[in-house]
Amino acid sequence: MSESRFYHITKEGKLVGLATLAEAMAETKKGGFIWLDYTKPTKEELSLLIEPFGLHPLSIEDCLDENLIPKIDDYPRYTFLLFNAFHYAGEVLSIDEADMFLGSDFLITVNVVGAENQQLLKSIERIVEINHKNVLQGPAFLLHVILDYIVDQKYVAIEAYENDLDKAEETIISDLSGFNPATLLNLRRNLFALRRSLFHEREILAKIYRKDCPFIPEKALFFYRDIYDHLTKFFELTETSRDTVTSLMEMYLSMLNNRMAETANKTNRTVRRLTFITTIFMPLTLLAGIGGMSEWSMMTGPQNWKIAYPLFLIAMVIIGIINYYLLKRLEKKGGGQDQT
Repeated sequence: MSESRFYHITKEGKLVGLATLAEAMAETKKGGFIWLDYTKPTKEELSLLIEPFGLHPLSIEDCLDENLIPKIDDYPRYTFLLFNAFHYAGEVLSIDEADMFLGSDFLITVNVVGAENQQLLKSIERIVEINHKNVLQGPAFLLHVILDYIVDQKYVAIEAYENDLDKAEETIISDLSGFNPATLLNLRRNLFALRRSLFHEREILAKIYRKDCPFIPEKALFFYRDIYDHLTKFFELTETSRDTVTSLMEMYLSMLNNRMAETANKTNRTVRRLTFITTIFMPLTLLAGIGGMSEWSMMTGPQNWKIAYPLFLIAMVIIGIINYYLLKRLEKKGGGQDQT
């Protein structure tokens, strides 16, 4: 559902709410400037602004399109800026679009209903009233207050993202089998989205600071320089996070390989023991097969079987013992050669 708010910022810096767009247009004749704030507007609502403010239809389309990268475009009567607002919770990154039209005597902001159904600039009026001394100097100073508010919210999202990185690291170390590798892929995907947005926004502020924006006076540039410094800091934080994500992926794969190698070694030891036992009993099985044949009477005679069979069993035990020690000696000798 669309919602609109209209304000007149007087020469004294007071924020006066207005009911309609017509009232806002009339207030411009009294001095000061107007601020029009739209939340999830329709194309028809924005089209009403084309004639009185000279807005280009392409700018209107940019406001209605989603998933656009941050940018700045200069037009004869205004400068159009597109910024992103971040919200990060539960390993889910939400990037909401905020569009701004900056003119000589007006500022138009267009935003969406962001994460958790909250308006992007819901509490901005209080912040504007606190900074009324700067705001009364013109719409460029009001734009700075709004951008500064949006950028400050980015740090909250980046901090929450870094907390999830720390949790992923702890899980990999403490519970490797219970860790879902898809978590790392999701973290990396969110990081790429953060970096892309911050990179373009930093370029926007760099352009403004180079005095390439005709609607931002020179005395306001130092305020925008502060926003540029914040974006640079946040971008450097994402650089560190990128290295952390790469290290976590390498650590996970390394620990997984070590665990697989350990499992393979256990299997090899088990097979080795079974082979050892089988090798000992193979000749005994052969002898037992021969001794158990019905032709035993041909070798010992039917009258000597009470003596022959105990001797036969004793011989099997002796042969088994000899095989055991012979295999142990060969195993020890083979182990010594492997070490050398």
